[in-house]
Amino acid sequence: MTEEERTKAMRLARAIASDISLYNEQKIVRGIEQDNLFETLKDEIEEGRELFKSRVSKEIFTRTNFFDRAIVDVIIKPKGHVKSKIW
Repeated sequence: MTEEERTKAMRLARAIASDISLYNEQKIVRGIEQDNLFETLKDEIEEGRELFKSRVSKEIFTRTNFFDRAIVDVIIKPKGHVKSKIW
């Protein structure tokens, strides 16, 4: 995989995570507060993962964690101010 492919894949993963965050703000906050974020966003995350998989090479999808990192960086980290027993 080239550096350009890596960069494009990371950018795509972050864009998908941004869309999930944008359209599910209340679900994200509720999921963090109730410590069930991944259960709450299961369908949205799986849909995003499938979109990511369909738009990158098999090598990038299977050998990197770009999508999972984007979920953490774009959806979870910015919500550090939300009260939760998980932090």
